[in-house]
Amino acid sequence: MKLLENKTAIITGASRGIGKGIAHKYAEQGCNIAFSFANSVDKAKALEEELSSEYGVKVKGFQSNAADFESSQKFVEEVVSEFGRIDILINNAGITRDNLLMRMSEEQWDEVMNVNLKSVFNLTKASLRTFLKQKSGSIINMSSVVGVMGNAGQSNYAASKAGIIGFSKSMAKELGSRNVRCNVIAPGFIETEMTAELGEDALKKWTDAIPLKRGGTPEDIANACIFLGSDMSTYVSGQVLSVCGGMLV
Repeated sequence: MKLLENKTAIITGASRGIGKGIAHKYAEQGCNIAFSFANSVDKAKALEEELSSEYGVKVKGFQSNAADFESSQKFVEEVVSEFGRIDILINNAGITRDNLLMRMSEEQWDEVMNVNLKSVFNLTKASLRTFLKQKSGSIINMSSVVGVMGNAGQSNYAASKAGIIGFSKSMAKELGSRNVRCNVIAPGFIETEMTAELGEDALKKWTDAIPLKRGGTPEDIANACIFLGSDMSTYVSGQVLSVCGGMLV
């Protein structure tokens, strides 16, 4: 039997990178998928067709702004109406606007906070009624090793990702009595379309600093998401799982 058979997952920011990797692995494990995307309509359509034809699961993309409270409420209502339930919520939407604090604009700070942290509040809040009614659910929030150890030039990103950890631990305590779990994944250096633009020298500098001497893949993160979303982790809540090749030891 597949590990996520007949479950329904919401995945934000699934049209590329880590989110797309999670969507593929989840579909492979029999999970129905509702995903949100901001602007990439063509990519979203392609992902819908790809997953449904390859794995035979129900897949639907919804254009929604995870950073907007009303838009998130509407998105979750549409998912419940279309799929009937939500078993797993993966808050994966995220952006970077890197700069030293001295040069960082208020807009760069606010944009990162809204997309990375407020979106987690928005989607979790919107999904709560369904989870509590079902008396079951797994919330998986995507943080980063940068949220644990900080990084020069990324104070906005680090603060948003650290905030996700505090929020998730609080949710684990608030929702545990209703059998709703909340955990965090903290990816390290993951090779995606975004990191491919860094160039070979920058990539080597990163990988040399990692004990496993390589970057991770979206599949590495997706495998951790399968564990936290499946019944294999029914006694795991409030935890931060670093998937980082040993960067945090």
